[in-house]
Amino acid sequence: MSLKDLPAALRPREKLLTHGPAALADAELLALLLRTGMKGKGVLALADELLTRFHGYAGLLHRQADDFRQIKGLGPAKRAELAAVIEMARRALAQQLERGPVFDSPARVKEFVALRLGGQQREVFGVIYLDSQHRMLEWCELFHGTLTQTSVYPREVVRQAMALNAGAVILAHNHPSGLAEPSRADEHLTQALKGALAMVDVRVLDHLVVGAGCVVSLAERGLM
Repeated sequence: MSLKDLPAALRPREKLLTHGPAALADAELLALLLRTGMKGKGVLALADELLTRFHGYAGLLHRQADDFRQIKGLGPAKRAELAAVIEMARRALAQQLERGPVFDSPARVKEFVALRLGGQQREVFGVIYLDSQHRMLEWCELFHGTLTQTSVYPREVVRQAMALNAGAVILAHNHPSGLAEPSRADEHLTQALKGALAMVDVRVLDHLVVGAGCVVSLAERGLM
């Protein structure tokens, strides 16, 4: 059944305009973005399949555009629209981190790195560079590795810090296995980068490890 076959009061667009977006179920809200389904599968069924496959909105927003290729009924236009919504969420969080010290919003920092690194199929190491007031200057993905390891070069992290005139950094990387538990290698890398950045008076405030639906802070674990 297509949306136009539903009674007017049950159509997602009409429900949203009458009662607000909170009145819509998850699949109805996503169906508004997708607009159309495919032969044999209405847009509500397509939206429900997406949410089931990626474990709800949290999982959906952590995916990359290429992850949607596997879903029948998602052509280039729909994939582009989904990728655009995900990027808007990332930029909204980035703008919030640019306006005030990261200490004022540690949860947003975790949400930001989760949106950047969650769902990646290989290991990615990134750095949030901060100014002297600990506001975000730039997010940089510096190194990409295999599913099990990545090579991180301290001189490149330091070079970028100097180019941006950063006062501090927050390190972040993902574990494609989905387990966010920091490893001994993560601890050793953190100490190596702390030492290298200290030579140019840049502080390492934290190192965040992104897993499946979870972000672990080494600072909160007392591992810094």
